[in-house]
Amino acid sequence: MNRKTLVLPAVIGLLAPVLAACGGSDGGSGGDAIVVGTTDRFSASEETPAPLDPAYAYDVGLWNVLRQTTQTLMTQPRGDGEPVPDAAEKCGFTDTGNERYACTLRDGLKFANGDAITAEDVKYSIERALAIKADTEVATLLSTVDTVETQGDREVIFHLKTADATFPYKLSTPVAGIVNPKQYPKDKLRDGWELDGSGPYTMKAEVKNNELTKAVFTKNPDYKGSVEVNNDKVEMVFFDDADAMGTAIEKGDIDVMTRAMTPKQVQQLARATDGDVDLVEVSGLEIRYLGFNTEAPEVKDKAVRKAMAQLINRSELVSTVYGSQAQPLYSMVPAGITGHSNSFFNTYGDPSVDKAKAMLEDADVTTPVKLTLNYTTDHYGAATKQEFEQIQKQLNDSGLFDVDIEGAPWTKFRKAELNRQYAAFGMGWFPDFPDADSFIAPFLDKGNTLNSPYQNPDIINKLIPQSRGEADRLSAVDVLTDIQDITAEDVPLIPLWQGKQYVATRDDVTGAAYLLNASSTLQLWELGRGVSG
Repeated sequence: MNRKTLVLPAVIGLLAPVLAACGGSDGGSGGDAIVVGTTDRFSASEETPAPLDPAYAYDVGLWNVLRQTTQTLMTQPRGDGEPVPDAAEKCGFTDTGNERYACTLRDGLKFANGDAITAEDVKYSIERALAIKADTEVATLLSTVDTVETQGDREVIFHLKTADATFPYKLSTPVAGIVNPKQYPKDKLRDGWELDGSGPYTMKAEVKNNELTKAVFTKNPDYKGSVEVNNDKVEMVFFDDADAMGTAIEKGDIDVMTRAMTPKQVQQLARATDGDVDLVEVSGLEIRYLGFNTEAPEVKDKAVRKAMAQLINRSELVSTVYGSQAQPLYSMVPAGITGHSNSFFNTYGDPSVDKAKAMLEDADVTTPVKLTLNYTTDHYGAATKQEFEQIQKQLNDSGLFDVDIEGAPWTKFRKAELNRQYAAFGMGWFPDFPDADSFIAPFLDKGNTLNSPYQNPDIINKLIPQSRGEADRLSAVDVLTDIQDITAEDVPLIPLWQGKQYVATRDDVTGAAYLLNASSTLQLWELGRGVSG
């Protein structure tokens, strides 16, 4: 039968997930491998020689490979909630200022090749990521680390430069993954597709023309951590497009279909009343936004960016392209996250051509403003082009803009964006962890992931540090709101929409409701074989 299963959002810190007992699981469903399809595509090249090195990877798809194999001290639990120990037996701040964080490793940890894991390996891994400082800027997640100290084989102490209440979350991200010094050089990235760690699985890559075509995950019998592994093997297959992936699940060639399904596929599965494929809706924190090179001549004048923020009709955009699968977003911090504020709506209200015209006239900007919006053709789903056609239409229909749109493959698009070759561009974001900091610092702090020239001293030097100093995130709401209000006024970014997550599975697969958590993290260990209810 076909049905739509709704998993309601959990309030962070309110709904505690049920976790398996500490230590590795002897469970596993046995039988054939569970095959998971995705449209994520990854290739190794001169520009990206080490896609799977934890010190380099900063993409939700790559992280979803790393999280299965590269163990971290902490891990994000089912659904929402604060991170829990994984490679660590326990972790916590040992001072009142949130500047000293100590972890004790589980006893008997070892890499999949049999080498024992010690506190020195943790220290090596963190210091390595910071020293390499890859151009993806993933190391900025560890930017508050000052020094790493070890005491014996199992004690690791992080001394932070400033208070950082979000640090436990950051230790759950792959950049903090524990790597073997014998396999990962200290001063350079590990090229190619080899991947080793101590996580729930080992991984073997199948590669064609330097592109990853399949990742085969086999249960690691030596894993010691907080999750229970419900299968023996999972294969992740990478498809050219969503249509090919949809055909594969209909034929039974794959068991699970993940990101990115098209809106049409989701609608068809939601409406169907029979068949062997089920649709699961999962609460999500994916966002889409426009970014700007604020030094580019076309958008350097803040009035141009403000006029765009005034004109874009998010409700129309969402209803036309995504229907019920997304909702308008008026802040970089999405609804459901503590600290969310509708700052862009509070600043601009409903879309208005008259207001936008007045903004441009007051700034002596000649209209129509000629501008190209750039987007990626193969990274955020098949509907991206339609989305940008709709934005183009809205801006051009105002008579105030003359907008062209131009698409490019992700590898070309991302390199050009980082090199500030685009004046305006479309991006998506899956949070590193479910906290407002993960929707603010990556874009507005020093060393931001966009290589944006926008630098606001109050945000960087005052407000972000203040927010990180509040262990009780409710106490940080006022500061977080200030950051969002400044963003709405300066417009280095324009939030567009917040999306839901969907998984499609064949009827004999269990655990799909927990396959993705709120941060879009794939938890392959949740999948099993059985009779679905």
